[in-house]
Amino acid sequence: MPDQQVNQPQLPPITAIDKATRTVFENWFQYPVRVQPHHTDYGGIAWHGSYITWMEEARVECLRSIGIDFAELVALGCDLPVVELSIRYHRSLQLGMSAIVRTRMTEVSGVRINWDYTIVSNDGQELYVTAQVTLVALDRERGKIMRQLPPTVKDALARIASAKK
Repeated sequence: MPDQQVNQPQLPPITAIDKATRTVFENWFQYPVRVQPHHTDYGGIAWHGSYITWMEEARVECLRSIGIDFAELVALGCDLPVVELSIRYHRSLQLGMSAIVRTRMTEVSGVRINWDYTIVSNDGQELYVTAQVTLVALDRERGKIMRQLPPTVKDALARIASAKK
């Protein structure tokens, strides 16, 4: 087995990423959540994986709000898997509590899309989670990293970048 090569998709070296498409975003998208019984452990505390699920829901809704329908991307053969995740749990949410997941793209560089997250109380006074996620555009059929973002994604990102100016 050691002599056989496993054909797994690999991230391109950082020099292969087109820096010309670098875009930075400033506005936060807000997504409300409420801790339901299936989000908790036996003590009524939100399970650590629930926060990641809420972050993904917020990211998909944020993309939809700027004209990028995740289902359409998948139908076109593009996936945006998470390749890096860093999360810090500051305080626990409990059964019945509600909160706001705040997310924004912090940078688009080539085929990498970086996101920041905070999960805060409805009044913004309590901080529950901070996180960073990196996605990369993947050709589902070939199982390889794309050389560039699909045109629909580029167009939506260009609209956001030009609206900020």
